[in-house]
Parts: sequence; C-alpha cells; structure tokens
Amino acid sequence: MSSSEPRRTALDALHRSLGATMTDFAGWDMPLRYGSERDEHNAVRTRAGLFDLSHMGEITVTGAQAAAFLNRALVGNIASVGVGRARYTMICRADGGILDDLIVYRLDETEYMVVANASNAQVVLDALTERVAGFDAEVRDDRDAYALIAVQGPESPGILKSLTDADLDGLKYYAGLPGTVAGVPALIARTGYTGEDGFELFVKPEHAVELWQALTEAGQGVGLVPCGLSCRDTLRLEAGMPLYGNELSTSLTPFDAGLGRVVKFEKEGDFVGREALRAAAAKAETNPPRVLVGLIAEGRRVPRSGYPVVAGGEVIGEVTSGAPSPTLGKPIAMAYVDAAHAAPGTPGVGVDIRGSHEPYEVVALPFYKRQK
Repeated sequence: MSSSEPRRTALDALHRSLGATMTDFAGWDMPLRYGSERDEHNAVRTRAGLFDLSHMGEITVTGAQAAAFLNRALVGNIASVGVGRARYTMICRADGGILDDLIVYRLDETEYMVVANASNAQVVLDALTERVAGFDAEVRDDRDAYALIAVQGPESPGILKSLTDADLDGLKYYAGLPGTVAGVPALIARTGYTGEDGFELFVKPEHAVELWQALTEAGQGVGLVPCGLSCRDTLRLEAGMPLYGNELSTSLTPFDAGLGRVVKFEKEGDFVGREALRAAAAKAETNPPRVLVGLIAEGRRVPRSGYPVVAGGEVIGEVTSGAPSPTLGKPIAMAYVDAAHAAPGTPGVGVDIRGSHEPYEVVALPFYKRQK
C-alpha cells in the first residue's frame, strides 16, 4: 500500500453504504458527516450518537516495570491509577513541549493501554519505544488490534444496557471494564470527547460491523444516529476540550495550555521534561502566559484557527478553534489571549476576520456543561 493511500477502518464499507461524506484525517479515510452535521451534533446533546474512532492509536505497555516506566515517560502519576481506571495525561519532550495528550487505561497490575491521537500515534509510539530502554517493560503497537466505537449522549447508558450485562451503573467516568456487548468481547470505557455521558468500546476489528449494527438497532427507538468527525469537533469545542494541533502543540507546555494540573511533580522518580516543566510552572506564576479562553460572537461571522484576536487596535491573541455552535446558536471560538484580556466580560475584544474586527465576548470555558 502506498504511503499516500489513506488507511481504512473495519467500518469503511458500512460508512459508505450509509452515504457518509468521507475525508482524509491523519492518514485515515474517515466519515466527516452522514447528513446534517447540526442534526448529528444535536442528536448527541439530546439523544445519542454513534462514532467510529478506529483511527485512534492504541499502544499496549506490559511488564513488571510498566508502571515505573510510564511514570518516567509521561507527566502524570500513572502508577497511582487503579486497575480498571483511566487517566488523562500528556507526553512531553525534554524541553516541556507537548508531544500529545493521551488517555491511559490500567487494564491489569502490569498492563496498560495508552491511547494516542491519530495524528500523533507514530510519534508517541516512537517516543515510548525510545524511553523504555532499561525498564523491564515492553511497548507494543496495537493500532491494528482494535476497532473503537463510541456511543455518546444522554440515551447511551440505556442503549448499552440493552446489549450487555456488564455493571454500567458501577462504571465511573474515566473507568473501563472488560465485558461482552451484543455477544462481542469489548473493553467498555466510560470516556468520550463530546461533553456528554457515553462509552467507548474497544473491540477486535472483525467484530466492528456486528457491534455497530447491534448498537444501531438498539438505539433506533431513542433517536441514535451515526455521527462523523465534523460534529465531534463542534461537540468537543462546546465542551472546551483541547484538540492537538489546535490548542496543544510542541511549542506549548501543559502550563501554557492551562493544563498544568496534569503534571505531577510529587510522583516518585524523574520524568522526561521535569526540569523544563518546573521552570515553566514558575514562569507561569510570575509572568502568566497567554490564557486559553472562550469567545462568543455578537455577529454571525465564524472565526477560524489562526485568526488574530484584537483589542484597542493591538493583536492580543490568536484563535485556535472556531465553529458555529449548534447549542448556543452563535459562532464560538477558543483562543489564547494575553492575560490582561482573559477575564470573562473583558470589554473591547474582537476577532480580525479578513480585515474586519468582529466583536466577541470573552467567557470562561467550557461553553457547555451537561446537567448531571
């Protein structure tokens, strides 16, 4: 297969049969939308949506020193994660720059699954492979071993309950348990990227189609719809969740991104980037970096990544993500702005949209929080 040929998930033919508009995303052919992205977005907020996330990068780490190794390789305290739980964390370079944000699942005492973003899966795999030297641990590329299907939205627990006898009520947010869904063995994780309750199901690729069809059937009566990457982006934007390549990059440390809480200096032993991150943390306290804020448009024009944020004729920041918000009914954006302009309600802030300064309201993130 030529390197320019996009990879296809186990659900590729099914997406096409559903009339999906496909797009190249991080080297994968993925569904962008099936019909109206607004309808798909609203379905997840009010009912349920079904996503193919098989482009995500699964990396398995096993061995007697797996916990110690991950504590050294990543910024979080992975050794303190209980079996069956998951943690949001990051992998940084020695200079503190973010290589990727990750979810790490502890499957067993000596077994972890690291889930990387599709665009960074190889980078993360290479970094972990390099950093494992000297540890009694093994790093395994399991990208081809899994398909990943997510069901997200308020109706998702009911849909899944009808297909499994796993204890979903006892499954906390950021936890995972092995179970059987519609007769298919799966790792059932209560995680997601939409701001709603929901589940991510890791299964063998050969089981993906039957699981998708079973979920579709089970969700028919409650308005479940297939959802593409486009509404996944507007859902995560409303929920204030960062996207690598937009809000996160190697030129930013977790402290620059307002996510310094993921860095655990108190854990045992050294970790890659510790010194640089200590300096970044100290600098952030005395000289705050630009702050990630929410912006809500007063008009109808949609800001895009890279557009300048302005106040008093000066550029004070830059938009990282922007889109029309189906939930708010207005265009919204995340942007890094100078600390002096970061307080909610700061007057006189706008976005330069092709030479026209459009007024925006500065708000705290997230834009949307579900009612528990």
